[in-house]
Amino acid sequence: MAVDFVLPDLGEGIKAADVVKVLVKEGDTVAAGQTVLEVETDKAGLDVPCPVAGTVSKVLVKAGTKANVGAVMLVIEAGEAAATKPADPPAKAEALAAAVAAAAAIATAANATPEPAAAEAPAAPEPAKAAVSSDKTPVFASPSVRQFAREVGIDIRTVEGTGPGGRISVEDVKAAARNVGRLVPVAPAAGPDLPEFSRWGAIHVEPMNKVRRTAATYLSECWHTIPHVTIFDKCDVTALEAWRARLKPRADRAGVKITVTAILLKVLAKALKQFPKLNASLDIPGDQIVLKDHYHLGIAVDSERGLVVPVVRDVDRKSLFQVAKEMTDLADAGRRGKLAPNDMQGASFTLTNLGGLGIGYFTPVVPHPQVAILGVGRSVREPVWNEAAGAFEPRLMMPLSLSIDHRLVDGADGARFLRWIIDTVQEPLSLLEG
Repeated sequence: MAVDFVLPDLGEGIKAADVVKVLVKEGDTVAAGQTVLEVETDKAGLDVPCPVAGTVSKVLVKAGTKANVGAVMLVIEAGEAAATKPADPPAKAEALAAAVAAAAAIATAANATPEPAAAEAPAAPEPAKAAVSSDKTPVFASPSVRQFAREVGIDIRTVEGTGPGGRISVEDVKAAARNVGRLVPVAPAAGPDLPEFSRWGAIHVEPMNKVRRTAATYLSECWHTIPHVTIFDKCDVTALEAWRARLKPRADRAGVKITVTAILLKVLAKALKQFPKLNASLDIPGDQIVLKDHYHLGIAVDSERGLVVPVVRDVDRKSLFQVAKEMTDLADAGRRGKLAPNDMQGASFTLTNLGGLGIGYFTPVVPHPQVAILGVGRSVREPVWNEAAGAFEPRLMMPLSLSIDHRLVDGADGARFLRWIIDTVQEPLSLLEG
């Protein structure tokens, strides 16, 4: 039986993806769950598995092209004679569980080809839209949840699932309905036309990849929407580095590396509980402040494809070693382009560290809909006056740059928050309290 293998649903608001690699050719046998495509969305590289075993009779897509969700990628002659090699390990279990389930549902649906989506997903996050759902685009939701979404006028494809593998629940649909029309991003201006640079000399051009294009649009929106204020200070990390050195043997035995960034994530989780306004979002259309009781922290990661920001969830509930391990794994996946969309969603606060590049102070851009971001610079040994000893002594000083959304966070609030962080870091044993 011929089965049309379509590009499955890849996440909230994603209607298309760039095909990076086609890993099979006509005549190849494939096993159920075997990776057959590598695709790239706005900020995520994903391995796409085949939902059925069989022989590839047609390859309808090429590397370097764009494919809409629901478009036919391959035609598989399903049968028992297919290869039985084990499935490739998924890049991220949550995202691919949804992809496999969605693709399998399509493959068994009377061999019908879904209509492709009309347009590429917008680069910046968008709220749920009041629209009638279409079951022709695969989503990870039960029939009863789909029916509920239709009844309340929510397009099920715009709902972010919080269940296992991204499964959408009735509560997710209700949350989307409550957020209709709120936190709407402002489209940035395209900018003035460029001059003809070739008049002055040789040039060459290269296309923007999805990560850079998304970042350009999103950061323009953030900069034009949010009135930024950046507060600068230094933190004495001499005692912190000594404490980290003492932890190293135990961390080595546990197979983790305790970095300053991992420690700062734990400090930030405690600080945000003390200063909840910085763990919030400003809802102008709804005339309200959304205060978050969860502590999901984004970490900016430099990759060859551009900046990505994976999210370490529930930092307040995890040990320092757990946070360090998860942060390292996410950062590594980000550098390899293997982050799933869910890995980069839901941050309530972001940390960016340019210390490894030798940078001191800088002005990080607040990522909408968050209201603050902490920048960390390179620690430098400096002479610091010791009042008690009546002399200068060498201390390791770390630059900190806190950017805030001044619509919600006053300068004094930001200053108190930054000072709390500094005081805690300078007394690292306080991390073991509470």
